[in-house]
Amino acid sequence: MTVKVEKIEGGVPHTTILAAGLIASVVCIYLTYANVLTGTQLFSFFGGLGTVAALIWGSHTIKHLCSYGIGTGVPSAGMIAFGSGVIAMLFATKYGIAAPIVAVVLAAVIGLILGYLANNVLNMRIPVMIQSLVEMAIIGALVLMGYAAMMTGSFELTSLTTGNVQILGLSLPSYQASFLGGALIATAFMLGAIAIQHPFNACLGPNWTQDRMLMLAAECGFLSMITAAIMSMPLISMSAALVSLFVAIIGWYYTYAKYIELSKRDAAAWLESKPIPDVEGH
Repeated sequence: MTVKVEKIEGGVPHTTILAAGLIASVVCIYLTYANVLTGTQLFSFFGGLGTVAALIWGSHTIKHLCSYGIGTGVPSAGMIAFGSGVIAMLFATKYGIAAPIVAVVLAAVIGLILGYLANNVLNMRIPVMIQSLVEMAIIGALVLMGYAAMMTGSFELTSLTTGNVQILGLSLPSYQASFLGGALIATAFMLGAIAIQHPFNACLGPNWTQDRMLMLAAECGFLSMITAAIMSMPLISMSAALVSLFVAIIGWYYTYAKYIELSKRDAAAWLESKPIPDVEGH
């Protein structure tokens, strides 16, 4: 038996955040395909924006799941999201332009299986477990695919496994200088896993507010995007990497400033609250 110890009151419904996050993330990842159409890599930053959208959705999914009293499961939720999502993401990249859609479908199947095992084999019996793990798997796949598209300029397998090194002025293909061969996928895994679980951990408590948590999720997403932009410099053109870095810094500065503003608002509201009066004789 599971007792729900918290619930989300007011604010934007979770289903709305789910739909917005899914659509925004998939659309942004597809916009990186403009690199192929234009013969440039300047549109790679859209992959980073896709990760931010997915991370915002993911932070709220963790809140939705952990409303059932599994606070210690917040970090593990981030790990299972990317542990299951990486399988779907890597498998989907072989399907070319259909890769984002294939990743979503495959991740949903993996999440469904994991959710069933958690509820019916491990007997966790959490009402939203299956839905949440489906969402988390999709989020993990989209975040990793967004990072891949941002760092390499494409979400197709060839771009993820092939890089170039300069030897005596000659550009030679090298697997070690690629997103997979250079283990950048491992860094992307941890960037996403930390960014997705930190907002709820940082904002939980009696004065939790939805807008503050989601703003922190966006800030964490852009902060991770800054790191990803720097890591993309050996893989894509410097101009494309700098565009990604510029967009990430602007996004981070704005969301950080808004988060501080919301934190001050909530801190003031907490200080102005009246203590529970003591009743004489009790």
